[in-house]
Amino acid sequence: MLKTVLLSLLALLATGIVVVLILAAMKPDSFQVQRAIAINAPPERIYPLIADFRAWGAWSPWEKKDPNLKRSFSGAETGKGAIYAWAGDKNVGEGSMEIVTAEPSSKVGLKLDFIKPFEAHNAAVFALQLQGTTTNVTWTMTGPAPFFAKIIHVFFNMDRMVGGDFEAGLASLKAQAERPA
Repeated sequence: MLKTVLLSLLALLATGIVVVLILAAMKPDSFQVQRAIAINAPPERIYPLIADFRAWGAWSPWEKKDPNLKRSFSGAETGKGAIYAWAGDKNVGEGSMEIVTAEPSSKVGLKLDFIKPFEAHNAAVFALQLQGTTTNVTWTMTGPAPFFAKIIHVFFNMDRMVGGDFEAGLASLKAQAERPA
C-alpha cells in the first residue's frame, strides 16, 4: 500500500516536472517590459534626469528600496560612456549599467548587467517624443530568455514583476521633471 502511494506520488511529481519543462520550452526566447507616461515638460528638461546617473536618486524606483545601497560612478560624467554600478540587498541585487546611446532630448540606451540575485544581460531604452506641450517618455527593457529563465517565467510574469517598478519610476520622473525650476 505504502509502495503504491509512493510510486503514485513519484509519477505525479515526474508528470508535473515534464509539464513545467514543456511549458518553459513554449515560452519566447526573449522578453520585453515597456511602460510609458506623458510628462508636462519639454524633452530638454527630462533628458538630463535620465542621461546623468547621479540624477537617478531623485526618481529611480530601486534607489528607495535599499537605504544602504552602495553606488559607484565611472566613465563619462553623463551621456554615452557613463557607468553606474550598485550593490544592495535582495530588493535591488547587484549589477551595473552603461549608457551606450545618448541622443540629446530624444533617446538614452542602456546596457544593463545584473550579477545578483541572478546573472542577466539586458538592454533598456528611454525614448522621449514631444507631442504638443507634453513629452511622451517610453521605458523599454528587453533581454534574452535562456531556458532557465523560461522555467522561472512559467511561474512568474516578468511584465508584472518589473512593470510596477517602471510605472513608479516614470511617475517619479514625471514629478521631478514637472517641478518648478
